[in-house]
Amino acid sequence: MLAQQIDKTLGSQPHITLRVPREEPRPLVASASTTAIAHSMQESPQRLRSIDQWPRVIAAAERMEGVTAASPSITGAGFAVRADAKSPIVVHGLEPERFLRIIDIRRHLIAGHFELEAGDVVIGFKLAKDLGVGVGDKLRVESSEGGDDLVTVRGIFSLGNEGVDATWLLTSLRHAQALYALPGGVTTIELKVADVFAAERIARDVAGTTGLRADSWMTVNADLLAGLSAQSSSKGLIQFFVVVAAALGIASVLIVSVVQKSREIGILRAVGTPSRRILLVFLIQGGVLGLAGSAVGSGLGAVFAKLFENLVRDPSGVPRFPVQLGLPLFGFSVALATGVGLVSAVIPARRASRLDPATAIRNG
Repeated sequence: MLAQQIDKTLGSQPHITLRVPREEPRPLVASASTTAIAHSMQESPQRLRSIDQWPRVIAAAERMEGVTAASPSITGAGFAVRADAKSPIVVHGLEPERFLRIIDIRRHLIAGHFELEAGDVVIGFKLAKDLGVGVGDKLRVESSEGGDDLVTVRGIFSLGNEGVDATWLLTSLRHAQALYALPGGVTTIELKVADVFAAERIARDVAGTTGLRADSWMTVNADLLAGLSAQSSSKGLIQFFVVVAAALGIASVLIVSVVQKSREIGILRAVGTPSRRILLVFLIQGGVLGLAGSAVGSGLGAVFAKLFENLVRDPSGVPRFPVQLGLPLFGFSVALATGVGLVSAVIPARRASRLDPATAIRNG
């Protein structure tokens, strides 16, 4: 579940985002004549700025170990207007070929195509619903820098993130440069890494190399990551107690079996059956119980998991809680259950192998 939630989170964002460092606040000193009477720090207003020599930055980032893709973009605020409807949006100007290596938006299209020619845009499912537009319809885009243009909707996507689906508008990099008065510039560089859990370390390395601010997905989603880690720990604790309960159940069944079959065990011991053979019989019984239980449990678990997966789906038809089933999972489950069965059988098997034949026959 942890891996699935992380995959879902990273489906709508890059692993690392590079930006121009924030402008430092300036000290303000209020004075009467030459005497300072107050001192305060005021945050500098953050304006949209282009990354200096961004092609070199991309080339340097792509050479770094662990980075698999890089995409330049312009990200800015604005409004989408159609008739009387007006919605706040986040405009992403991008190079399609590079962006698809970061987020494959084509897999999440629910209508139209991913086309970003001059004046074409692709928007989120919720934004399209709020504006009442479909593929082929036109709307007006107004940027926070005063630029505006009439565009055509070529595609509608759903990433399963309401904030993204309600605000994102994707357009070409050149079109966004015109909207935000940044000819030839980009405001962010988005990176994808091979190991998502190494994103924070790679972000520090990239920041040290480029001098830019590097935010990894682990920093941006710190609360989510902490919650998922706690969920993973809880899952491990639950699995531990389930295994303990299963072991106690198998052990109790075998102990009852030893008590019920004590007379037969005593007869076997009286006719010369070695204690190690009796020990082996009960160990095999424990292993068979574990193996049979794992086979039945795995089959029922797979059926119920798929039924649960189909209960809730996104507007695009994608399951909201995907269940990943594969041979490694079934193999691990069978091996674990069989091992638990064998371990649980040790104590009853030792007790059966040490029964005194005369006592067992007399009291059986």
